[in-house]
Amino acid sequence: MPVSPIPTRRWLLAAIVSAFALPVHAAARPPLVLAAASLQESMNAAADAWAGLGHERPVLSFAASSALARQIRSGAPADLFVSADEPWMDAVQKAGALAPGTRTAFLGNRLVLAARANDRRTVPLDRAGPLLAAIGQGRLAMADPNAVPAGLYGKAALQKIGAWDRLAPKVVRAENVRAALALVERGAAPFGIVYATDARASTRVRIAGMFPAASHPPIRYPVARLKTAVSPDAEPFRRFLISARGKAIFARYGFTPL
Repeated sequence: MPVSPIPTRRWLLAAIVSAFALPVHAAARPPLVLAAASLQESMNAAADAWAGLGHERPVLSFAASSALARQIRSGAPADLFVSADEPWMDAVQKAGALAPGTRTAFLGNRLVLAARANDRRTVPLDRAGPLLAAIGQGRLAMADPNAVPAGLYGKAALQKIGAWDRLAPKVVRAENVRAALALVERGAAPFGIVYATDARASTRVRIAGMFPAASHPPIRYPVARLKTAVSPDAEPFRRFLISARGKAIFARYGFTPL
């Protein structure tokens, strides 16, 4: 009696479906998020909130936006990129690495002069004189003013008030804004230019002055999904970050929702 071919066809179909399902299963991992160093506390809080909704907690990697953008353009796989400025997101977009229609600027910040917590001086930052007098023969910590967003904003502000040429030789350049903050915390520099949220995150520094918003380009944090994204939660987590609920988390850490 001949054997019916139907079970064989069913087995073959099941095998094909299983084979195609393997990559999908392998890709079912939490999103890998490359985020600006200044977002450490707030992005961790957002990841915790996302996990609290029943999702796997995103994997977070923090560094200067410039370093992260270079990694992405070199082919590093990731799901989301959150930059501390628009130009580095522009660079990633020009490289063709962004998923179309997913770029959104969702946060703002302020630029401040940080001092050690026990230094009670207040430094007006609408002109060069008070800052030059406060620094004297000391040093000024900054993220790299030629590449890192916080450094670029800081250089623009110092140029605007006419202090850059005299302060440039005194600048201690750090790889990112948190490294600049650490120099002030350790006393390696009496002052540092950081974001208001960075100063707020440390109990070892205080804000000695705030740069006028008009002294530098607007500080805007864009987020985008990358074309290399494979996590099924990549787009949902991006949408969570830019939602009212997500922005409220960042607002608690001093960011301004856009």
